Amino acid sequence: MAWKRPRAGGYDVYQQAEEINMGFWGQDRKPDSRHNIWLEHLNIETGNWLQVFSACLGKMVAIQTACGEQVVKGQDWNVDFSEGVILFGEQSYPLQFIGSESTSSDTWLWGWENINGFPEEIIQLATNAKVVGERWNLEPLKTAEFSLDDIFNGHNLSIVTCGLVDKYCYYRGPHSGGAIFVAFSGVPDSVFASVDVQRFVSITMHYVQQFTIDHKIFVEGFLTWNNTKYEWDANTLLAHFQQDLKIEFEQVNDVWRICAMDTILSGQ
Repeated sequence: MAWKRPRAGGYDVYQQAEEINMGFWGQDRKPDSRHNIWLEHLNIETGNWLQVFSACLGKMVAIQTACGEQVVKGQDWNVDFSEGVILFGEQSYPLQFIGSESTSSDTWLWGWENINGFPEEIIQLATNAKVVGERWNLEPLKTAEFSLDDIFNGHNLSIVTCGLVDKYCYYRGPHSGGAIFVAFSGVPDSVFASVDVQRFVSITMHYVQQFTIDHKIFVEGFLTWNNTKYEWDANTLLAHFQQDLKIEFEQVNDVWRICAMDTILSGQ
């Protein structure tokens, strides 16, 4: 099955791969027992992109980092939409087509628009994002095509698309006309393992500086996915890793920012 995106000039990513029985959840997927960060724990405005993105970011950075280390490992990639798989080296994984970036028009186009006529089975994840966008009135998830910028781009849209569900990684596949973004499953469970306090702090300190986000929502979303219990005392959060972590927040222009973060030695 050939790939096309007329609005971007079109290209083919068509490779031979072993046949896989492909489904939205996949036969090799195990349910994630961790809470749905939207409905069961966090009190966020689901129609607010900044808040939704903030809640998804920590989870997906941890997953993407582990996926890069354990699955991608700098190997060559190929996509076969007719088989519904992405390959890294010789290993194939069931894929979901999220959408594409066009360099000629500088736009994003959602996979659920399905101008390629792909089987419904490989656009179900994108379609799920649209359904959520319509329910939450979240425009970026329910608008088929729009201009790219620092906030709305393939990476950030893929972070939210995969962050809404369990056990998906994503990959950006560049080509001469832009890039495709695909999610994939069937990777080792260790890719989705909880992180320790050192990695939590490292990810948090780096990404709160890289993105315009609500730090409080970022931290709570990350901790909830990580299955790390925590408690509040006014504007201070205490997270119970093997070594407790204290995070202090301040509110600046209606957005919460981290102002201090320290581990606490046992007995202190």
